[in-house]
Amino acid sequence: LAEPPVRRVGIFGGTHGNELSGVLLVRHWQENGVEIQRPGVEVKPFLTNPRAVEECTRYIDCDLNRVFDPDSLGRPVVEDIPYEVRRAQEINHIFGPKGSDDAYDLIFDLHNTTSNMGGTLILENSRDDFTIQMVHYIKNALAPEPCPALLIEHPSLKYATTRSVAKHPVGKYEN
Repeated sequence: LAEPPVRRVGIFGGTHGNELSGVLLVRHWQENGVEIQRPGVEVKPFLTNPRAVEECTRYIDCDLNRVFDPDSLGRPVVEDIPYEVRRAQEINHIFGPKGSDDAYDLIFDLHNTTSNMGGTLILENSRDDFTIQMVHYIKNALAPEPCPALLIEHPSLKYATTRSVAKHPVGKYEN
C-alpha cells in the first residue's frame, strides 16, 4: 500500500535554547524561506523554545524534548504548569495532534551536540520506509561527506521527543 505524499513539513530549531545552529537556520528561513519551499509542499520553519533561546539555556523548567508524552500533552493548563509542558501542548496543537491523521507529515528537528559525531541523522523507527528512503537520499546528496544515521528504537518505548508529533520524525545533530 503506497504511503500518502508528504505535504506538510516542520523544521524545528531551538528545542534546546543553547543549540544555536537550528535557531539561526530557522530565523533565516522565517525571513526568507525561498530555499526550503517546494511546489505542493508546505514547509514551516519554527522556533520551538523561544524563551530558552532568549536565555541561551537548554530549557527554562524542563527538557522540551522529553515532554511529548500523553500525560504532559493532556495535562490541564494551570498557572504553575512548567513552561516547556505548556509549549509542548502548543506545538502539539499546531503540528499535531500527535498520532493523528492531521499531524504534520515530517518534522526535522535541528540540534547541536558536543559529541564528535559530525552531521548525524537520528531515526526512531526502522520500519518507516519514508524516513529510510529520505536518509538514503540525504546521504547520497552529501557524499563524499559522511552523514551517519543513528537508529534509536525500542519496541516498548513511546517517544516523547519534540519531533515525535509528526508521522515521520527525524532529528539532525551537528557538532
